[in-house]
Amino acid sequence: MNVTIEGAKAWLGELEKYNIDQMREMKRGLEKGVDVSIYADPKFDYIQMYEIRRGLVKGVDVSLYSDTKFNADQMREIRFGLEKSVDVSIYADPKFDDIQMSRIKRGLKEGLDVSVYADPKFDHWQMEEIKDGLEKGVDVSVYSDPKFDFDQMREIRKGLVAGVDVTVYSDPKFSVGQMEKFRKESKNNKKEKER
Repeated sequence: MNVTIEGAKAWLGELEKYNIDQMREMKRGLEKGVDVSIYADPKFDYIQMYEIRRGLVKGVDVSLYSDTKFNADQMREIRFGLEKSVDVSIYADPKFDDIQMSRIKRGLKEGLDVSVYADPKFDHWQMEEIKDGLEKGVDVSVYSDPKFDFDQMREIRKGLVAGVDVTVYSDPKFSVGQMEKFRKESKNNKKEKER
């Protein structure tokens, strides 16, 4: 092997761009036989490198998330979706945090119409309430509005599941406590009428 001093200096100069954890991820990739050039870039932190390496090892299309616009947690959720053959294009967007991505991914895995809540205007708690309503077969359009916080959404969902008239309290001006009171009164009134 004929190595020049200039060549060795250039090689060492390249290595100085990486910290020990990044170098470890590149080494692990080489040991697994994956194309480390996809993530051998100092702009990726070592956890992002880990997620890209794991995707390469699993044989998924890492081009969908090997971008610094995604943090490592977002990369993980996209990778998990790809591993489960989920259409990640619906949530592979840096506007969604990793928990929102997880809620959308779970809905997709369950065959739900996630278009109702796959919107960054909903936080992950709101997404969960809308997803729960879809699972229960209720009309989520009544409460799939970011003006409702997730607790308010839950009270409306519970009312819909119980078959009560939620129009009485499905207004964001009502507190959760007021909504709960309306729901319980409506449920009791419904039971009285059924007797």
